[in-house]
Amino acid sequence: MENWMTQKSERWYYYLYFSGQSVINSIVNGFLSTYLPMKGISTTALAPVLFVVKAWDAVNDVIFGGIFDKVKFKNGKCIPWLKISLPLLPLSTVLIFAMPNFSIPMKLFWCAVTYILWDTGFTLSDVPAYGLVTTMTNNVQERTAIMSYARIFIAGGGLVVVGIGTLLVSQQVGMSYTAIALIFSAIALIAMLPGCFGIKERNYSAAEKEETFTFREMFRYLRQNKYLLIYFGSTLIGGCMNTAVGLGLFVSYYLFGNELFNLVLGAVQVIPGAILAFIIPQMVKKIDKFKMFYWGLLLGTVFGLIMHFVGYQNLMLFIVLSIIRIIPLQFPAFLMFMFTPDCAEYGKYKTGIDARGISFAIQTFTTKFTSSISISLGLALIGIFGFVSYEADSFAELSAMGATQTPEALRGLWATYLLIPTIGAIIQLILLLFYKLNDKDVQIMSDCNAGLITREEAETSLSRKY
Repeated sequence: MENWMTQKSERWYYYLYFSGQSVINSIVNGFLSTYLPMKGISTTALAPVLFVVKAWDAVNDVIFGGIFDKVKFKNGKCIPWLKISLPLLPLSTVLIFAMPNFSIPMKLFWCAVTYILWDTGFTLSDVPAYGLVTTMTNNVQERTAIMSYARIFIAGGGLVVVGIGTLLVSQQVGMSYTAIALIFSAIALIAMLPGCFGIKERNYSAAEKEETFTFREMFRYLRQNKYLLIYFGSTLIGGCMNTAVGLGLFVSYYLFGNELFNLVLGAVQVIPGAILAFIIPQMVKKIDKFKMFYWGLLLGTVFGLIMHFVGYQNLMLFIVLSIIRIIPLQFPAFLMFMFTPDCAEYGKYKTGIDARGISFAIQTFTTKFTSSISISLGLALIGIFGFVSYEADSFAELSAMGATQTPEALRGLWATYLLIPTIGAIIQLILLLFYKLNDKDVQIMSDCNAGLITREEAETSLSRKY
């Protein structure tokens, strides 16, 4: 394509890497909150353990962001880190779901240790993976397009796990979570492997002047990069309150009578997204991506409120409203990670500090922190409403026990699944009103940062004073 720096094969390797990483992420975030209560651990005991694990997340992401910006490998900025994390991610994923038949305290200890190991491996993978697009090319439109198509493969990886994984763990098949983790981890490893060896980092040179900024300068950078703080601050609040994460199987089993209904929930989310994924990259070329992001989130939030008050008793109405709601929500879902490079360019333009690692570390921290806090909060909330945990290796065993929940627990499960995430989205929308970056100005900043135009030329070309 015109003015594009990357080769087609590189882009495919990049997409495949994210599909594999998505498989790993979907196993943990999609099944962990179901797997752990089915090991006999109460949801109220799990919630604080998962929260404490994220204290380490807060530390390792910030530390690694600084390391990433300072360490210079001769053969690349990002690829070496991907190679280091390659064996760690699948191994730690399997360990999480291979919990021995310990006592409850030992089970909680196993969960904490293996989750921390997984979390560390994901940090080593995620920050460089998203930062890689900035070293592959300095063309903002090319970056946006690459990340747009990467979202298709991320969604595809999640679909594979939700679809096949739900079927394998269902009463009809009854496979254990350990076996499922082994299968999907192997698939993820194969998908991620080509990207570690076939992508070229042409927008990087080990001979460039070493960044020597101190922690004081790092925090100064964060204070001055207000759009990074606004965007990820709003994402942090909205993501932490997305308590629907990981509850799909319980919602399907207890509210709709069959865990396989989770396949319907997955299809409702993925099929519209798969269609729009081919349209959104074309729309981004003509419409500012932030406008699409904001209006999509707004419309999805409105329909979320409607769905909560309509309830789940009418199955067909629930499915129809879910489809209507998910269509606008595909825009923020596909565009959410495309603002990090923009914030990184703004940060360098504003401060003169090239701190892409810090920017992408904040993205990774936000992603992992919100997913875990939302899981912890979701488990805590359904526990408050009296949700009962049963020890079983599969839904076949759960069904044989005749597992049930009280009406109060079911009401709490429904509110946790839909109302709390909707409230979080409303808060996120309010905060995003203060985000002012646009695509045209970011391209000007990128050209200035790359030395293609002078600072004076950039200042006169920007649509507003930043």
